[in-house]
Amino acid sequence: MAELNGNPATLDDVQALALTNYGHFTTMRMEDGTVRGLSLHLDRLVRDCRIVFGVDLDRQRTLNYIRQAADGVTGVAGLRVTVFDPTLDLSRPSAAKNPHILVNVRPAGALTPPPLTAKTFTFTRDNAEVKHIGLHPQLKLRRDAQLAGFDDAVFVEPDGRVSEGATWNLGFVDQQGTVIWPTAPALPGTTMLLLQSLDTPKQITAPVRLADVPGMAAAFATNVSIGVRTVSALDDVRFPHEHPVLMALRDGYADIQGERLRSS
Repeated sequence: MAELNGNPATLDDVQALALTNYGHFTTMRMEDGTVRGLSLHLDRLVRDCRIVFGVDLDRQRTLNYIRQAADGVTGVAGLRVTVFDPTLDLSRPSAAKNPHILVNVRPAGALTPPPLTAKTFTFTRDNAEVKHIGLHPQLKLRRDAQLAGFDDAVFVEPDGRVSEGATWNLGFVDQQGTVIWPTAPALPGTTMLLLQSLDTPKQITAPVRLADVPGMAAAFATNVSIGVRTVSALDDVRFPHEHPVLMALRDGYADIQGERLRSS
């Protein structure tokens, strides 16, 4: 199900999105009418719209469209909100200043999938701080990783700093049980921000280089679709499938109350 500016979306409505692939988005997990980090998702949409289109997105109007699309949906569902300008001309993208709001509702999978393995690649996403829809480079590297026998890709800066996964944030646990969020160009994921708000376990942000990885006690991936997912291997470095700190992160995340889409 898809709605554009509150109306059922047609093929003509979204044709420009497919042909130009210019815009930004956020993805939420709705559970019984609530969304963890709803305010953070709206913050992201407003912030990214300024970067991508140079205009202010109407926060309340966007929320109203999300509420309308989710109305009557029960249980667990995924909500994707994409912001794009259907009048965008490839020759003059600077003129695209009328962003439309596309809301898709789709089924959502299990919050904590099985552990994954990842292969590293030297790569930095364009505008890494923006959740933009230009996914070809990271999906290409995800494909390359899978063809090499891994589940997904992890990006590394030219100076050796580990940054993020293809579509998720990456975290480590050191031998003292401290969570380390790598300092490098990466998307500030909403799930990561929510986890960083927890009182326990202890968390820091610091550079993590490839040479540091073998000394880590555990590694994990995180986004709204997977929660806290164990990374069981990074290249040839193996990690345990379970660790007490990962369990604590999952428990803490589960205890975060979702924001209700509607007040009543």
